[in-house]
Amino acid sequence: MATSNDIKNGTVLKMDGHLWNVIEFQHVKPGKGGAFVRTKIRNITTGKLVDKTFNAGAKIETATVDRSDYEYLYMDGEDYIFMDTDTYDQIPVNPAVVGNAANFMLENQKVTIAMNEGTPLYLDMPPSVVLEITYTEPGLQGDRSSAGTKPATLETGYEIQVPLFVDQGTRVKVDTRTGDYLGRVND
Repeated sequence: MATSNDIKNGTVLKMDGHLWNVIEFQHVKPGKGGAFVRTKIRNITTGKLVDKTFNAGAKIETATVDRSDYEYLYMDGEDYIFMDTDTYDQIPVNPAVVGNAANFMLENQKVTIAMNEGTPLYLDMPPSVVLEITYTEPGLQGDRSSAGTKPATLETGYEIQVPLFVDQGTRVKVDTRTGDYLGRVND
């Protein structure tokens, strides 16, 4: 058993028979009354986001989570197949666990998978990835009606907004958390 003072980002809590991942936390000590911990937690199985407040020192149950480095290999039917980079064991991962990471994953992509008792809980992607633009309309000089951006399709099939000067075939850096364009990459 842990206390609410042990809560950190990434901590996995066991509550009401479900596993919850702490997304954000804040220790609050008001001038009047007792201290408490305000958290934003995500249900690992459903993805539901909830705000929860714990009194300072309240007992909480944490889950043991093992994080290991994996490499994305290929799709097998519905499942994504990952290989442990240490043991070379291959595991299937449900698309619900992969989530939005699928928009930025190419074969041989390195990821961290959090597991609880052999069950994959969620994927941690690097903060940014480099992908090639497979399709975008040519930008028109002086066209600023759309705030200087245009849609572009990445090699994974995901569509992002890029500046007008970016052309098809350009390699770009993309934020995996928000899907935002971060800049061009010169190889």
